[in-house]
Amino acid sequence: MNMTKTLRGIAPLVLALCLTPAFAQETPPAVPTEAPTENAAPTAAPAPAAPAADAPAVPTVESAPAAATPEAAPQAPESILPTHDLSPMGMYEQAHWVVKAVMIALLVACFVTWTVLVFKTVEMMAAKSRLRRATRAIREGQTLSSTAGAVQGRRDPASFMVLAALDELHRSEPALKEAGNAGAKERVRSILDRIEAQAGRRLRKGTGVLASIGSVAPFVGLFGTVWGIMNSFIGIAESGTTNLAVVAPGIAEALLATAIGLVAAIPAVVIYNAFARQITDYRAGLADAAAGVERLVSRDLDFGKSNRLSLAAE
Repeated sequence: MNMTKTLRGIAPLVLALCLTPAFAQETPPAVPTEAPTENAAPTAAPAPAAPAADAPAVPTVESAPAAATPEAAPQAPESILPTHDLSPMGMYEQAHWVVKAVMIALLVACFVTWTVLVFKTVEMMAAKSRLRRATRAIREGQTLSSTAGAVQGRRDPASFMVLAALDELHRSEPALKEAGNAGAKERVRSILDRIEAQAGRRLRKGTGVLASIGSVAPFVGLFGTVWGIMNSFIGIAESGTTNLAVVAPGIAEALLATAIGLVAAIPAVVIYNAFARQITDYRAGLADAAAGVERLVSRDLDFGKSNRLSLAAE
């Protein structure tokens, strides 16, 4: 009994001795309690100052400007694309020198077309006016000599017909008694035909240029277009892009040559056809005047033969 009591009294003491080193190792070292020196920096951070009542408010995340959206990113390359002046003068200045030469040639053709229009219109109006006066004199004349006196000094084909026919009759008069009137009429008819043909050639002078411009100008403009489009495709190959903003200006400059070619050709064809009709009408009027001259010649020959027969009978 005494032994058991003794062990019960010693057991707590032994257990305390065994656990004391373990607790001693886990205990942190004691913090020194010395007061800080005067030169030591304070370890505590200063408390933030309270904002003033009238200070501007700091922008929050909601009030900050929004960042650029992904849709706006593709707009950056477009800002570096070259700008083109798409007016006619701007396209001319930006075109290749071959296309410029074609445009200049077509513009000169346009100027020639309208110049021919002005001059030939004035010439045609004057020729028709002189023909009407001469035809009236031929229609009202009784003899070839009196008609020649009425048109003396005029310089139109119908007046030349009258004067040439009278001159031929004077030259043929010695042979009229023996050869008759047939030879004289043939010679007069030949002279009138030549005068009529010469007048037609004179009026057609200048219209051949219109025919050439009307037939050649579209092909010249097409040549400028082909050359310009070829240079545009070369530029596309060199730049490696098929963007319409890069391709379209060059093609527009090339098509301008075709447009100018059509502007030169269409009026030329229309004006040429109009002059061709007017020249045909003029030659028809000149043929009427020649027929009147032939009637005067035939009348003079018949009356002259009649006079000669009457003189011979007497």
